[in-house]
Amino acid sequence: MTRWYPLAAADDEFLQTARFRIVHVAYLSTDPAHVWSVLTAHDALVSWSQLITASDWTSHRPFGIGTTRTVTLGHGAAALKERFYRWEEGRRITFTAESASRPGFRRFAEDISLDAHPDGTRLTWTFAMEAAPGLTPFLALSLPLLRRVTRGWARGLAHKALDHPKGATR
Repeated sequence: MTRWYPLAAADDEFLQTARFRIVHVAYLSTDPAHVWSVLTAHDALVSWSQLITASDWTSHRPFGIGTTRTVTLGHGAAALKERFYRWEEGRRITFTAESASRPGFRRFAEDISLDAHPDGTRLTWTFAMEAAPGLTPFLALSLPLLRRVTRGWARGLAHKALDHPKGATR
């Protein structure tokens, strides 16, 4: 049985001020509605990331504020239980991690926004994290790797949205 370590709730202020914050912006040549369908599909994350090996929506559709999900990395190496506190259908989602299967994080949040752009969609994906004091130096050293990994997730979403016809991701 998995032991879960509670995390402090994160909010929009934390997303803007966290010491460890990563922001990726990508431009996709498809409409925001299609990108949204990929982002909220049953296979969201696992279909475009090799590191994320499970992503289980633990709430029933239709999704909205309060929706929950459990995301697993590396076939059980670590997992997060997430609760969405913002759900602007077709445009923006934001979650805070409520607990982790490994100790080390104090707070963790992500914000993903999709904005119409003349050539399609502007994707902005923000990651914010705070580690326990003993792990803060490790997180600081790991930041370049984390940037590369999370950039890969944003690129993976972009490729998934462009490679699959509209409606084929649900």
